[in-house]
Amino acid sequence: MTKVSIYTVSFALLIGFSLFIGVQNVSPLDVLSMNEVQRTVFFTARIPRTLSLILAGSTLAVCGLLMQHLTQNKFVSPTTAGTLASARLGIILSMVLFSQTNLLSQTVIAFIFSVLGTLFFTTFLRTIKLKNTIMVPLVGMMFGNIIQSFGTFIAIQYEIVQNVSSWLQGNFSLVTLANVHLLFLTIPLLIIISCLAHYFTIMGLGKDVSLELGIPYLTLELIGIVLVALATTTVILTTGSIPFVGIIIPNLVAIKRGDHFGKILFPVAFFGAVFLLITDIFSRIIIFPYEIPISVIIGVLGSLVFIFLLLRGEKE
Repeated sequence: MTKVSIYTVSFALLIGFSLFIGVQNVSPLDVLSMNEVQRTVFFTARIPRTLSLILAGSTLAVCGLLMQHLTQNKFVSPTTAGTLASARLGIILSMVLFSQTNLLSQTVIAFIFSVLGTLFFTTFLRTIKLKNTIMVPLVGMMFGNIIQSFGTFIAIQYEIVQNVSSWLQGNFSLVTLANVHLLFLTIPLLIIISCLAHYFTIMGLGKDVSLELGIPYLTLELIGIVLVALATTTVILTTGSIPFVGIIIPNLVAIKRGDHFGKILFPVAFFGAVFLLITDIFSRIIIFPYEIPISVIIGVLGSLVFIFLLLRGEKE
């Protein structure tokens, strides 16, 4: 059995577990003879949830990989560059200033803040002299915490903390057929990134090399930031904040397969989806029939893997 076949079968099994694990008993044997309650749960909750796990995992992992190539730092991702925090701030401000705003308006506002926050961080990187591989993501996390604290302050002032906390915490149990459609926007974004993979691979060699090879570095950097910001915004608006995926998945894949952007793009997307499927299944069964938010589990696992990667990078 080839490695591709093993991956395919494993992925199919994970999808099956995701579809058939839950409080409402729906087994594979019931697919052709489901009652009304089972049919409603399966098609309005289980399938959208599984699709959102695959799309969100792939998107966050690829966004992390892209940001690492744009900054030439393997520990930069939407989590450590202020992208997630900036999108959260945009959502909070949209809730305060435009309480009756629709999903499209929230998406636009969150996207604008996400782009501005990421641009500020990347611009800041160019101005500082200390660009230690480990120091940069730590500074980025501090930057994100400052933005997050400011957003929390605003939420407290306008008494929307409960709404913000429950909505923005990473949790796929709230994903249904009614709100999963926004995540489908990530598909064309991932296609665009794959089409530009050759250019992003060269950009990973640095600005000077890229310009010598005729690559419009600043233009493509802006395109990359916009793609990351829009993709991150769609994920956070649908599922909430999911940390660390953009750091640990690209780095773990790169350990085995190298750091060539074009060659590891699809493996990173695949394992990003696998990682979210596994952690979501675990979040559903650890205290069954109750459920732990997936962001809690990923926060614990991601922190441990992040520390391992930092120590490994320091030794190298």
